[in-house]
Amino acid sequence: MTAVLLPFVVVAIAVPLLWGDLVGWSDVAVFALMYILSGFGVTVGFHRMLTHRAFQVHKATRYLFAIIGSLSVQGPVIDWVADHRKHHAHTDQEGDPHSPHVGHGAGVKGALKGLWHAHVGWLWRTHGEARASKYAKDLVEDRGMRLINRRFPLIVLVSLGLPALLGGLLTMSAKGALTGLIWGGFARIFLQHHVTWSVNSVCHFFGKRRFDVEDHSTNVFWLALPSFGESWHHNHHAFPRSAAHGLRWYELDPSAMLIALMRRTGLAWDVVRITPERQQAKLAQDAEHPRVAEPV
Repeated sequence: MTAVLLPFVVVAIAVPLLWGDLVGWSDVAVFALMYILSGFGVTVGFHRMLTHRAFQVHKATRYLFAIIGSLSVQGPVIDWVADHRKHHAHTDQEGDPHSPHVGHGAGVKGALKGLWHAHVGWLWRTHGEARASKYAKDLVEDRGMRLINRRFPLIVLVSLGLPALLGGLLTMSAKGALTGLIWGGFARIFLQHHVTWSVNSVCHFFGKRRFDVEDHSTNVFWLALPSFGESWHHNHHAFPRSAAHGLRWYELDPSAMLIALMRRTGLAWDVVRITPERQQAKLAQDAEHPRVAEPV
């Protein structure tokens, strides 16, 4: 829980203290670099590659993405994958670690309780309950992944120390190191957490749907850029193994773009794609209808 609370506390203190007192170009650069690096580590590495095996890579690339995904401080890689596979096995049903629709009551109060649970409350209640031996057996049997999983506390220190080092080097000052730590470390982790959690909460409650799936997943366009394409979540639940979540030309999906680049350069192969015919066959009769809160 320290990984959840500490970034929030530091940002809450730092913003009023530093407001108007310089957020320099170095802070913006360090924040952007760390956000992009750790963000792709989660979306391309933890999620599409390791959880859903949407494409194949060399073992060294697998380990690299597992490490940079851990920089997001969203938990050890094996635990993350196990939780997410359990989510797909029980989506919006009993056993889903973070559904906003199960066991929270009816009406507005139930909807708010469900959204809170799906966004962050599950971290105190159901996080880590997915048995790795069941849901992530392939990673448990991988000695390199077990080592990266055990080294998570060390990677967290790197996730904070690296932006401090970069900030100090870019400005050649202790103040630059401190602001690099705050904005490229704590603030970046804080924002990245909430973007990821919004896929669990917002993208199972509000947005649009077009495929015939039994869960409550939705597509949310305004989250597409900060989530690197993860908010085309309804598309993802319709075709979980697809390397691309944005399935139409206007559905911005930076993670799919990176995977395509990796394929062209030989770093990835066996990339799973969903043909237009398969998409057409799975369309719901009332496709493109908006979905609003429907508490269970």
